[in-house]
Amino acid sequence: MTNFSSRPPAEQQALTALSATTKHVFVTGAGGFLGTSICQALCAAGIKVTGFARGNYPHLTKLGVNMIQGDISDLSTLTAAMKDCDLVFHVASKAGVWGSKAEYYQPNVQGTENIIQACQSLAITRLVYTSTPSVTFTGVDEAGIDESQPYAQSFLNYYAQSKALAEQMVLTANSDNLKTVALRPHLIWGPSDPHLVPRVIERAKLGRLKLVGKQDKLVDTIYIDNAAYAHILAALKLAEPTPVCAGKCYFLSNDQPITMASMLNKILHCADLPPVTKRVPAPLAYVVGTVLEYLYLWLGKTQEPMMTRFVARQLSTSHYFDISAAKADLGYQPLVSIDDGMLRLKASLSGVDAAS
Repeated sequence: MTNFSSRPPAEQQALTALSATTKHVFVTGAGGFLGTSICQALCAAGIKVTGFARGNYPHLTKLGVNMIQGDISDLSTLTAAMKDCDLVFHVASKAGVWGSKAEYYQPNVQGTENIIQACQSLAITRLVYTSTPSVTFTGVDEAGIDESQPYAQSFLNYYAQSKALAEQMVLTANSDNLKTVALRPHLIWGPSDPHLVPRVIERAKLGRLKLVGKQDKLVDTIYIDNAAYAHILAALKLAEPTPVCAGKCYFLSNDQPITMASMLNKILHCADLPPVTKRVPAPLAYVVGTVLEYLYLWLGKTQEPMMTRFVARQLSTSHYFDISAAKADLGYQPLVSIDDGMLRLKASLSGVDAAS
């Protein structure tokens, strides 16, 4: 959705205000799901955008984004690309649940350190960092937690560990000269989602989609437009003389906790597939994940196992959050409900242009 007039009034208002304080925006991970959505919003408002990504993304160039190919681990290339920008959305990261420590630390930790260093050397005054709720996850239920929840003491994968380190670096870098904020959106989904939706559909078609645990736990999700909108609001707030959000982190969601079974079945319904009913005991899923992890490491396999300890815990525990802080400090309210988002998802999967 790139047309400015088709966007919700609240988002139009935020984008108009942002355009008055921002001339040139730098977006890392511009070619990704969230990065693309942020770029579309900015371009719709007539804000100049430079996108940075490892790949080539013609759809962004066509949109008017000045795309630069590069790696955020390369400080000199990154700094040159960020020149003349006054706001940075650092969205890029290596996601996933499988891989070596170095694979995650180089882009997620070193890359973020480079972003901060480039901002400081170029006198860029605002940095919005895309984090993850996984930074607090210890493998147990997270039922209505808020930002007072401490970082995990031990992590079930290098992704969460690297993102926790990067988030702390961003928040520590907050100063009078560089205002920073970290956002933690949970389970972003919607049309063009390259992660959750296609994986659910593919596994269902192969008969490999199962629910984990006897009891359905509540989880939070966030529709793609809402996630991008929250980033716009955070950038807008950082432009204030004394931003209350500076140096802080925020959980983000649709504020509609839903059982994992309901969420999966809504997605399956959009693809005209039958609901998932088969279940696997949570302890068994964890044991299988543990065995597969050790087996894959022993065999030197690089592809992700069908199950890991992290995924087993994620699918069998609650993950929903108190987003009162985001509402109070950022002025965030979800613009698209889960049901409305599903209508758009179904239209996109059917090859129909889903109007807003």
